[in-house]
Amino acid sequence: MTAPTLTPFRRFWLTRVCTIMAFQMQAVALGWQVYALHHRAMDLAWVGLISFMPAVLLMLVIGQAADHFERRKLAMACQALSCLLAIGLAWHSRSAAPGRDVLFTFIFLLGSAKAFESPALAALLPELVDSAQLPRAISASSAAMQVAVIAGPALGGLLYALSPAAVYITAASLYVCALIALSPLRRPRLRASTPPRWHTMLAGIRYIWARRILLGTLSLDLFAVLLGGATALLPMVAHDILHAGPLGLGLLRSAPAAGALLVSLWLSRHTLQHAGRWMFVAVAGFGVCTIVFGLSHHMSLSLLALAAAGGSDMISVVIRSAMVQLETPDEMRGRVSAVNFLFIGTSNQLGEFESGVTAAWLGAEPAIVLGGLGSLLIAGLWYRYFPEMHRYPGVTTQE
Repeated sequence: MTAPTLTPFRRFWLTRVCTIMAFQMQAVALGWQVYALHHRAMDLAWVGLISFMPAVLLMLVIGQAADHFERRKLAMACQALSCLLAIGLAWHSRSAAPGRDVLFTFIFLLGSAKAFESPALAALLPELVDSAQLPRAISASSAAMQVAVIAGPALGGLLYALSPAAVYITAASLYVCALIALSPLRRPRLRASTPPRWHTMLAGIRYIWARRILLGTLSLDLFAVLLGGATALLPMVAHDILHAGPLGLGLLRSAPAAGALLVSLWLSRHTLQHAGRWMFVAVAGFGVCTIVFGLSHHMSLSLLALAAAGGSDMISVVIRSAMVQLETPDEMRGRVSAVNFLFIGTSNQLGEFESGVTAAWLGAEPAIVLGGLGSLLIAGLWYRYFPEMHRYPGVTTQE
């Protein structure tokens, strides 16, 4: 297929694949490099916290930027910065392993670029498709993300066996591809009618706080993944428990996305009746799978448990994303998406810090099992205190 025949949504899809694949490749390399320096669980905890800090420190500015500036250009600027950072990592890794402080600096800068890019792209999607097609487009976009999260870590682990610099050069090339795919998009959009002020920057928070269905859905995902996520400990599990190298780590990081991809493909063709109830089933399933992973000492069982956890998580991702986009007016989507991204970042990156600290105290296996139990507890509490959530109707993803 030649470039001129690509539709705006296909260009968006290709951009998502390239940027997420590049970020995942770098995550594998950075996690392995950091853990290889001193083999300390707390270093992995710091990786998660440093990745999360930009989303917290810049949240209000991020959302306002996505609503005030052209979203396409904002995303492209972030991709260009990420490309330069990947080249810098390749340069630092060409002859010797970079020091911990150098790696942490790059992690913070990459996290900052992603913090601005993700809400801008999320808010851009509804401009490219009709509202009736938006749930299906979200499912297809989620499938793109899972394809990238499968291929990125596996390719990153394979290239790392050659050299860390090979990972970062490949990532830089993918960012260039994303820029090429996104640059021709031309779509009219609503610009902010008033200059940015403090009360407009807080509008996304107020909007979600006033709608219990959104608040409950976002916070359920936040706390369940915050407690149950084990991504930060995968280098530790691969090295100390499963006795696998960088390629094994790449496979472990890819496994959740493999399960999520299968579920997202199914969701793109079917309707979820009683979606709210399915969300609670998915969160509980995520907790059970996390417990199985924590108890496993075999690569095959660990991969299966992670794949099942990823599939469970994808159900809540599609429901949450559709709700956020469909119930938010266009002029506020950037700010609401920034809050949504903060919730996701909290559950993922801050969850990595939490699991790293717990592993430093108790060890990897108890930390993962306790996290899975925590996810089950959260599902039970939210089922009781947010009854409107399990009454939420179906989510249509068919044409």
